[in-house]
Amino acid sequence: MPIGKAVFGFLVFLVAASSQTHPRVIPRKPVATPSANPAVQQWLRSMTLRDRIAQLLIVPCYGDSPSARSVAYRKFQHLIGDLHVGGMIVVNRVVNGQVRYAEPYAMAAFLNRMQKAARVPLIMAADFERGASMRVNGTTKFPHNMAYGATGNTVFSRQEGIAAAREARALGVQWIFAPDADVNNNPDNPIINIRSYGSDPKQVADHVSAYIEGAHSNPAYKVLVTAKHFPGHGDTAIDTHIGIARLEASKQRMSEVELVPFRAAIEHGVDSIMTVHMSVPAYEEQDIPATVSPAVLTGLLRRELKFNGIITTDAMDMQGLSKVFTPGEASVRAIEAGADILLMPPKPEESIRAIVQAIASGRLTRKRIDESVTKLLMAKARLGLNTRKLVDVETINDTLESAEADEEAQNVADHAVTLVRDDKNLIPIKSPDASCMLILAEGRFSLQGRRMLEEMRKRAPKMKTTLLDPTVPDIELQQAATDAAACDAVYVAAFVSVAAYRGDLVLAAGFAPFVTSLTAGKAPVALIALGNPYLLRSFPNVGAYLTTFSTVIPSEVATVKALFGEIAITGHLPVAIPNLAKHGDGIQLPARIALVPSIRQ
Repeated sequence: MPIGKAVFGFLVFLVAASSQTHPRVIPRKPVATPSANPAVQQWLRSMTLRDRIAQLLIVPCYGDSPSARSVAYRKFQHLIGDLHVGGMIVVNRVVNGQVRYAEPYAMAAFLNRMQKAARVPLIMAADFERGASMRVNGTTKFPHNMAYGATGNTVFSRQEGIAAAREARALGVQWIFAPDADVNNNPDNPIINIRSYGSDPKQVADHVSAYIEGAHSNPAYKVLVTAKHFPGHGDTAIDTHIGIARLEASKQRMSEVELVPFRAAIEHGVDSIMTVHMSVPAYEEQDIPATVSPAVLTGLLRRELKFNGIITTDAMDMQGLSKVFTPGEASVRAIEAGADILLMPPKPEESIRAIVQAIASGRLTRKRIDESVTKLLMAKARLGLNTRKLVDVETINDTLESAEADEEAQNVADHAVTLVRDDKNLIPIKSPDASCMLILAEGRFSLQGRRMLEEMRKRAPKMKTTLLDPTVPDIELQQAATDAAACDAVYVAAFVSVAAYRGDLVLAAGFAPFVTSLTAGKAPVALIALGNPYLLRSFPNVGAYLTTFSTVIPSEVATVKALFGEIAITGHLPVAIPNLAKHGDGIQLPARIALVPSIRQ
């Protein structure tokens, strides 16, 4: 059900009235016992030891709908019908380097089909950090978290939590692996970056709390929400998908920085916390990932921070863990450490077998397994899966097509635009017909920049606008540079997004020297970063620097509106750019002309 117009209007009023609102603290609910729920009792009675272990496994799927005759379908049939795993997580399929998103109807139909095959209802999860659009087409394209941090207003984060829960339940997902509670205090972080609300622990904590409050606010859309990645993934230059990271921070520093948002999440009733595959020497003497550290999960999270909810591992196929331990050993160690859920173990049967053997040898106990499976089953019952585990596929669009949610996303993107520098007085654009715009996309088949190109041409049809991708020949880049030299001012919009297994956050090969050559010319250059806000470090001599903290379409539209003076520029840096800009910097500019109607997203 979309947010009513009256409620939306009230939220917009709150945004305008306050630059920062603080979410209320929600008292923690007492932990229920399985005896209080007949469904949980019935489920437990029907399970063998192996079934109970399998319930702790969450396996991946792509959200598409494979044929019942396909190998993929038979695999899912085995995992659910034979092994009795506890749930599934929707992930993106990557084909030839391009991300493929699920289609809403196919995804919902597939998840329904899997639920029908399950003896005990499955819990369906997804990393809906930007709402369902992170995994699913046809949903509202909310900006990345750092854009929310740049707005300085937690009302926006609460709105996103409301929308994420609504979209999730419409699609058949009940467990959201968001919000990201990492404090991004390392500019070289290749995997968190704009997924974080910023570098200030208090600011991150406030947005995390607001998101949780929003996601929990409507009983018609009950979901589990997850703070990640404990005890903090913001201070690393290594992507734990492809390497082993280490958090070199003292207990005092962690208490004052990394742990602040997690404490706030616990105070606001977060349902689960996800671990990180990086070593934390301040708490764990062994050089092992936090995911398998009793000192971190049981000592710090359970005892010191008093978290009684569900602890889930990060994906266990990530090399930050898989390079250290075999799938079976990693699973046993994670349970020993205090984890309840094993997310995406690369070899589910090996994990189950290893845990059974660990119980037989006395390394683990049945009681320990029962503690975790009971938590999961209680969560399934709270979500109402014992009475309704299927979704109505025919009414999905009634929820997903929300003009109010689209407006919310655009409002965030507009408020997030931050002008860090304007030494040459380039923003807003003074003479469009004498200026040129170069848009640098990240991939040949990417849709990045196409909406921006449309918006630019609608406003300034005579302005030279060019969309380039990394595969263009050098001769075309040279020609683009030559053409730009004849312009009075050059505007370069560069997309640099966060992606697993990428390992860095820099411009695609060929683009860096191209931009450098532009800055060495006579025409002043304005650089617009769509995504990584630290891009200014690579081109410190640009005449102006504008950043949106996100690569989504609303951020493209917001960029154009800001360049033409249609919206006030009010964003502030939620991070510091070393030696170039401080946290909180941002040149404030009023709007100068009326808005131009935007092409429908």
